[in-house]
Amino acid sequence: MEKPTILLITPPLTQLNTPYPATAYLKGFLTGRGYSVTQADIGIELVLRMFSRKGLKRIFEAVEQGDYELSDNSLRILRLKRDYLETIEPVIRFLQNKDHTLAQQISYSRFLPEASRFDQVEDIDWAFGSLGITDRARYLATLYLEDLGDLIKETISPYFAFSRYAEKLAMSATSFDTLEEALQESPSLVDLMLLELLEERLQQVQPDVVGFSIPFPGNLFGGLRMAQYIKEKYPHIKIAIGGGYPNTELRSLREPRLFKYIDFVTLDDGEGPWLKLLEYLQGERQIDFLQRTFLLQNGKVEYINGCLDKDIPHTEVGTPDYSDLHLQDYLSVIDVINPMHRLWSDGRWNKLTIAHGCYWKRCSFCDITLDYINRYDVAPATLLVDRIEQIIEQTGQTGFHFVDEAAPPAPLRDMAIELIRRGVKISWWGNIRFEKTFTPDLCRLLAASGCIAVSGGLEVASDRLLELMAKGVSIAQVARVTDAFTQAGIMVHAYLMYGFPTQTAQETIDSLDVVRQLFVNNVIQSGYWHRFSMTAHSPVGKNPEKYGVVKVGPEEGDFANNDLWHEDPKGTDHSIFGEGLAKALYNYMHGIGLDEPLSFWFDFKVPCTTQSPNLIAEAIATPQRPDNTRLNARVLWLGNLPDIDLTMYAKKGQTIERCLLTFYEKGEDFQVKTTACIGQWLFEVLQKITPDNQEAVTLKQLEESYPTDAHLNFAEFLSSPSWFELRERGLLLL
Repeated sequence: MEKPTILLITPPLTQLNTPYPATAYLKGFLTGRGYSVTQADIGIELVLRMFSRKGLKRIFEAVEQGDYELSDNSLRILRLKRDYLETIEPVIRFLQNKDHTLAQQISYSRFLPEASRFDQVEDIDWAFGSLGITDRARYLATLYLEDLGDLIKETISPYFAFSRYAEKLAMSATSFDTLEEALQESPSLVDLMLLELLEERLQQVQPDVVGFSIPFPGNLFGGLRMAQYIKEKYPHIKIAIGGGYPNTELRSLREPRLFKYIDFVTLDDGEGPWLKLLEYLQGERQIDFLQRTFLLQNGKVEYINGCLDKDIPHTEVGTPDYSDLHLQDYLSVIDVINPMHRLWSDGRWNKLTIAHGCYWKRCSFCDITLDYINRYDVAPATLLVDRIEQIIEQTGQTGFHFVDEAAPPAPLRDMAIELIRRGVKISWWGNIRFEKTFTPDLCRLLAASGCIAVSGGLEVASDRLLELMAKGVSIAQVARVTDAFTQAGIMVHAYLMYGFPTQTAQETIDSLDVVRQLFVNNVIQSGYWHRFSMTAHSPVGKNPEKYGVVKVGPEEGDFANNDLWHEDPKGTDHSIFGEGLAKALYNYMHGIGLDEPLSFWFDFKVPCTTQSPNLIAEAIATPQRPDNTRLNARVLWLGNLPDIDLTMYAKKGQTIERCLLTFYEKGEDFQVKTTACIGQWLFEVLQKITPDNQEAVTLKQLEESYPTDAHLNFAEFLSSPSWFELRERGLLLL
C-alpha cells in the first residue's frame, strides 16, 4: 500500500514568538523514513488572521451585533475602533520585525490607541530610558494586543488567551462532560476563523492522516474542535493526538466519547508509536503490535502496546525540521520588562534537546515515573552540533532554547567545546539543576559557547524541604552556582514553589527572604512562583502519607487523571500567600522594595524571617576547594595562541634567558613573562589544550610534562602570577 500523506498540526495556542517543536521533531523523523509530511502551527496562523484589518473588523462587528454587557474598558476599545483598524497591521508587521522604523512613533507619539493595559506603564522610562526604543515600542505594542485580547475574552470568546485556548475545559478534567458540552455548542467567531484555516490547509495537503500535538491543556479544545470538523467533512481521514497533555493526563483513558473526534491517542515519544501506527494503516502491521496507543474496539477503549521493538534512541530521532513553518511570521512580544523573563516571549528560538529524559529523576514533586523524564538517553556532542548546524542552515537563525527538563552538565560541557572547536556561533539558554558541577570555570566555558541564560529550580528555598523533595541541592549551593553563572555573564531565572507538603508559614516567609537576598546579591535576575500541585505520577502522588498529606480527590474518572487534590494538615494555609509572593517577586525583578520588610507584601500578619540577613552573601564568600587540587580536571585554553619571544641578558656575570609570551585577544592584549624553560613549556602546552585538540589533557598530565629543571616546582608554578594571569584570561579547569 502507498505511504499515507501526513499533516501535523499544533492547535491554538502556545507561544507567539516561536513554534512548539513537537511537530518539527516528528516531521524530521518521519521524513527520514520516506513519508510525505506537512506541518502547521495553526495557533500563530489564527492570531494573524484575527489581528489583521479584515479579521479585526469581523470581531468588532460581532461584538456590536452581540448581546453583551460591556465593561467601560471594552466600550472604550469599541469607540476607538477606527484607530485599531488603522494600526493593527502596522503593529503586527513591527512585532514580526518587518518594520523597525515604526518604533519611534509607537514609543513617543500617540500612535497606539490605549485601554486599561496601559495603566501599568508608569515605570517604562525607568525600564528603557532614552535607549532601547525598539524594546520600548515592542512592550507598548504587546499591551495594545492584550487590550484587544481582553475585549475578545469578554465578548465573543471567553476561552481566548494569547498562550492558551479554553485551558479551563481541559484542566483536571476527570470527566469528558464539560468538553463534550463545549464541542456541541455553535462555533464562536474565533472557532470559525480556526476552521477556515484548517479547511485551507486540508485542501492544500489532501492528507490521509492528521496528527495533533497537544502539549498543554490550552491546546486540547482547539485540537478537538478541528478534529470534530475533519470527522464531519472528511471521515476517511485518520486522526491521532499525542504530546505532553495525553502523556500526563490520559494514561488511564477509558472515555469512548473522545473517539467520536479522533481515532488514536499515542503516549510518550511519538516517533516509535507513529511509525508502528503508519505501518498498521498501510496493512504492514497487525493491530495487536501497535506501540503505546489507545483506540476504540467494539465500543470500548483499548490500550495496545504489543510492539516488541525498543524505543527510538536519541541518536536516531533525527534533526527537527522547521522548513514549512513560516518562521518570519512569529511575533516578538514583551509582556514582562525583565530581560531574563522576556526570553520566553521575545525572539525566535530553535528548540532542541540535549538529551532525552532527566539524568537526576529523583525530585519527589516531579512525574519521574513517566518516560519523558525516566528514560535518560544522550547523544554525542558531535551529533548534537551537527543538528544545530543543520537547523541554522534551514532556519537562518542562531538562537537555541534547549528544552530539557534539566540539561546534564557533562553533555553541556562537551557541546560547548564542540561548538567552540567548529567555530559555530549561537546564542542559547536552557533549564539546568543548580548543582555543584556547574563550577565557575564550566560557567565560563558555557558563556564562551554562547550561553546567555539558564533557568533552574530553587523551588522552596528551605533546606529542610529541599531534602524532603529530594532536590539534591542546598540553599548555599544554589547561591554559589547562581553566582558562578552571573559572574560569567549568564542571566539566571529561578523556578520557585510554595505550598509543598508540611511547609509552614515560617518556612514560606523564610523562603521569600532567601529569594530577596538572591536578588540583593544579584545572583538571580528573574523568578516565578508557582504553587505545588500533587500529580498522580510523582512520588508525592503515589505515596502522599510519606510526605504528610492526605489525598482527598478527585475520584478517578474515564478521561484525564493527573492532578490530585490534597489536604496538608501539618502545613499552613498555602492559598493566602500566593498574591503577596508574586507581588514581592515582581518588584524584586525590577529592583524595587528589596529593603522593605517582608510583611510589606501581605495584607495579613506574617512571621518575621528567621534567616540570617547575610545567608547568601556568606555562602557566596565561603572559600571553596582550590581548583589546583583537582589533578583529574581537564585543562582547556579558550584564548588565542601567543607569540613567543626568547631573549638573553647578562646579570652579575651570568647569561639568563627569559621568555615573553604575547597574547592578542578580542578585548585587550596581554603578556606573560617567565623563564625560558617554563615559557617554552607553556607555549607547547597551550597548543595541546585548545578546543581544536579533541584529546583531553588533565592537570596531572601537565604536572607530568612540567620541566624538571624549572626554578619553580609545579605546585609553586600553580601559585605564580603567570598561572593566575592565564586563569583569569581563559585557562579553564573542567
